[in-house]
Amino acid sequence: MLGKSKSKTDRKTIKEERFKRIASRRVQEILNKLRLLGNCANRGNYYYTDEQVRKIFSAVDDEWKKIKSEFNKGKNKGKEFNL
Repeated sequence: MLGKSKSKTDRKTIKEERFKRIASRRVQEILNKLRLLGNCANRGNYYYTDEQVRKIFSAVDDEWKKIKSEFNKGKNKGKEFNL
């Protein structure tokens, strides 16, 4: 049959390949931007306070935690607490 739909495994493989392609590109972009931010640490070119640095890393850390929690959603469901 020519119009046969793709199997669940095929769809999963396609989604995984798309994820790997897109995530790899986006992670590389983030790493490049972080390196650019790191260039701002050069005190020969820039003046900044400890408070400004704290604000930068607080914002980055907050966003990092939000994104990480999105990836971890559902992984701990159903576990019971035991002493």
